[in-house]
Amino acid sequence: MTIVLTGGGSGGHILPVLAVARSLKHQQPNCRLVYVASKHDKLGDLVKPGGDIDEVKLISGGKWRRYHGEGWRQLLDLPTFIKNCRDFFRVILGTLQSLKLLGKLKPDGVFIKGAYVGVPVGWAARWRHVPYVTLDLDALPSLANRLIAKHAAAHAVALPKEIYPYPADKTFYVGVPVAEKFSLVTAAQQATWRQELGLGDYEQVILAVGGGLGATRLNTTIAAQVPKLFGRYPKMALVHVVGRDHEADMQQQYDKTLSQSQRARVITKGFIDDLYRYTGAADLIVSRAGAGSLAEFAAQGKACVIVPNPLLSGGHQLKNAEQLAAHQAIRVVPETGTKADENSLSQAIVELLDNPSERTRLGTTLHTFAQPEAANHLASLLLETFKSDR
Repeated sequence: MTIVLTGGGSGGHILPVLAVARSLKHQQPNCRLVYVASKHDKLGDLVKPGGDIDEVKLISGGKWRRYHGEGWRQLLDLPTFIKNCRDFFRVILGTLQSLKLLGKLKPDGVFIKGAYVGVPVGWAARWRHVPYVTLDLDALPSLANRLIAKHAAAHAVALPKEIYPYPADKTFYVGVPVAEKFSLVTAAQQATWRQELGLGDYEQVILAVGGGLGATRLNTTIAAQVPKLFGRYPKMALVHVVGRDHEADMQQQYDKTLSQSQRARVITKGFIDDLYRYTGAADLIVSRAGAGSLAEFAAQGKACVIVPNPLLSGGHQLKNAEQLAAHQAIRVVPETGTKADENSLSQAIVELLDNPSERTRLGTTLHTFAQPEAANHLASLLLETFKSDR
């Protein structure tokens, strides 16, 4: 059996695909997995041939840039308009490339994780009469999946299927697939990871992460709070995952604003391959509200301060955060204007660092939302769907 998998554009679109690939190999060891990525993807190098992925193919891909709450004003932004026009032709080229690729591979099925590269692959799969399954992790289906939804063999979803606009008989609840390395963290495991990462001498460890591509507004807000937090907690360390495009700028910012002794307590990373060790070592996580990230934190049972991005299409991060906040599983700090409320963010961090029992409660509550079998459930759905269509 040959299965094509596609996703990309962000870690939230790539990592779930890799988790499903691992489960596919466990359930069907001889299946051939071909990952299709956009040649324009900044995180495309996360997926390499070997291990669970047998081959990697690149095609042209383009996205439609739109921002929640901006409305028609987006049409007046010339740079955005030019990029959207350029990417329209990239999608056409990517569709032609996908048609040729699927004709050569002759896959039994295609799995599409709602990223923009999935549109040309999905269209090509339809025209090649290859069954495909989509995956939506957020409460609002992605534009990419909506464009190819009509002819999908099945829709896998992370939340109760009643909230999705797909046919009920083709919609299957599976949860959010995460790598098996994300599991409940014990105190002993946390201490071990701290020692391995050189954080064993600190009393408090905060991990701040905005995703694989970074989050400029969140980065800036966190950096502004560091001198104040270090003044209050003389034995605190910060691990800041700033995104590949922002690593040099953020290092310079910390070099300018912190004393030499304080600067030694900040670890800046553009991207982390073994994120599970850093999240597991942290006492508190500050993050955006991507569905994949929240699922990873839930699997580990970590206390989180979440700053959802209000500008992403459909406000899907706002919806992700609202659902967990309603169950008091996370602490939410809203972002207004162009940055998060700095006082609210620092206040939330201080309150949780000063209250270990509340951190434990948050982590325990969030862990109740963990779905450790999601990747296995989705892999089973894919195999059953593609076998039945052979």
